[in-house]
Amino acid sequence: MTRFDADTPTDRRKLFVDAITAHRERDSAFLTVEAETDPDEPSPWIQTSRDTLNMDCTDEELDRLKDLLGEFPAFTVDEVTRPDEAEGTNVRVVGRGDANRVAQFVDRAFVEVYERSEEYRVWVADV
Repeated sequence: MTRFDADTPTDRRKLFVDAITAHRERDSAFLTVEAETDPDEPSPWIQTSRDTLNMDCTDEELDRLKDLLGEFPAFTVDEVTRPDEAEGTNVRVVGRGDANRVAQFVDRAFVEVYERSEEYRVWVADV
């Protein structure tokens, strides 16, 4: 893997596939991707570990995530945690599928759940 960011739908999905494949081949603990944001807001991120995707969501984002999951029957909510000291919810989603299907879900999650534009920039932060 030589590139670590992308900002078009096609390039992002290729980046996600490459990163997911590298993560699986290396049997690394986590793969983390982050979307670009304005300096005054937190960066949305999605972390994968084997077949589990982990993300933080507001209540509105969680509703949009549930809508998106309706289009991905192999992806289901495994655990929802609402820590007292944090705003929002941590969600673990089990997502079984090849690297292409996981990449599609991750890209759609950034656009639909986190409301990024079609031209948002994403970075692979950790493989």
